[in-house]
Order: sequence, then structure tokens, then C-alpha cells
Amino acid sequence: MKVSSSPVILRAAFVLIVSCVAARSQSADDLIKQGDVYYDRLQPAEALKYYLPAEKLDPNNCHLLVRIARQYRHLMSDAGGQNEKVQFGRTAIDYARRAVSLSPNDAETQLALAISYGKILPYVGNKEKMESSRLIKVAAEKVIKLDPTNDLGWHVLGRWHEVLADVSTLKRVLAQAAYGKMPIATNDDAVRCFRKAIELNPNRLMHYIELGRTYAQMDQKDFAKQFICKGLAMRDTEKDDPETKQKGRETLAKLR
Repeated sequence: MKVSSSPVILRAAFVLIVSCVAARSQSADDLIKQGDVYYDRLQPAEALKYYLPAEKLDPNNCHLLVRIARQYRHLMSDAGGQNEKVQFGRTAIDYARRAVSLSPNDAETQLALAISYGKILPYVGNKEKMESSRLIKVAAEKVIKLDPTNDLGWHVLGRWHEVLADVSTLKRVLAQAAYGKMPIATNDDAVRCFRKAIELNPNRLMHYIELGRTYAQMDQKDFAKQFICKGLAMRDTEKDDPETKQKGRETLAKLR
């Protein structure tokens, strides 16, 4: 089997070897605190140098597993090739599943699962897309049920509606024939979810941009421009913010 020589893959694979020396004589809590420094800096490979050894000491810490899943999702963003992204994405899903199995009634574990499935969605086949989409909706609805104030849960559910509402009639017919009945998703529900996310946390630019992109799908150009421009004017604070802004710029360009 050919082994990838990607710098991102090699760096991620080397994390455990390097971190074992640094981790000696440290408790899981100490390692997690050190990893959190790099978690906050959006440096996933560095964070994993501490989180992975901590996992060896405390394998049933669901909140640590959620952190690790997030780091592998961040490595997806840094990876160049599709195969690498899928590798990291599946690893993120595995950690999120473990977290859910340990604490199914925790909003954060369910959120990690929903986001991890969402991240891998663009890189898998149609049948897996359908199944992953179903799991995303189930997990997002659990997040909101467990914690109605979780803005990211509302955002993920909004994205689910936004993406599914944009599927063409032909694709819906083909998908229904191949995989069964397509779920019902609407732009109006997407708008409702994104507006709720903004109400709960007005400081995330992704809420505004995705709300604007939904309005663009509805051909409500003034609202689309208003919310996309609002998001574009905000400072990047999260790993995916540059990518989200690029999507917003592309949508904005089509409206002019």
C-alpha cells in the first residue's frame, strides 16, 4: 500500500511519537490544559500533541474526545488533497461517535457528531451523503433539545435545511429512486434557524453569511447582501471563517 507523503499527514502521524516524551509524568488534566492553549490558537497538530497522550490516560473523557474530533476537523481544513481530508474527517467522526456513546445526552457530544458528518459530506458518494445527512439532522435536533441555547446546534440545523432546499427537482427524483424518500427541507426553516443562531450568539460571522446565502437562494437579494456584508465585515475568530467568507464573496458576486 502506498503511504501518503503529505506534510499534513506526516505531521499528524508523528504527533503521538513526539508527544510521548513530553507527556511523561503528567496527568491527563495537565495535558488537556496544555492542549487547550493550542486549541484556542487554532493549532490542531500542536493541540493533539497533548490531547492524544491525555486520551491514553483518560480514554473515557467524552469532552476530551470532543476536543480531539475538532482538531481532526481542523486538520481537514489544512489538508490539500481530498483523500487526506477524508482520512481526517473519518477520524473526527470516530472520536465524535465515541463521545456520543459515552454521553449521548450531552449537547456537545451530539454537536461534535453533527459537525463531523457535515465536514465530510462534500467528499463522499451520494449514498453516504444521504445517510450522513440523515445523521446530521438527528444529531442537530438532539443538540437543540438538550440545549436550546446552543447557537451552533441551530446553525447546523439551518445548514441542513439550506443545503437540502437547494437540491434540484431532478436530483431529488433520482435520489428518491435510488435511496428512498428525500427528507423535507425548506429555505424558510433555514432562515428561522440562522436567525435563532444570531439571536443566541451575534458574534459568529458564519451565522450572518449563511443566512445571507439562504436569502440568495430565495432570490431575496437585498436581505442576502445585507447579511453577507455584515458577516464579511466581522473579524475572523474560527478556523473555518476564511472559507465561510470566501463562500459569501462568491454568492455576493453572483448577486451583482
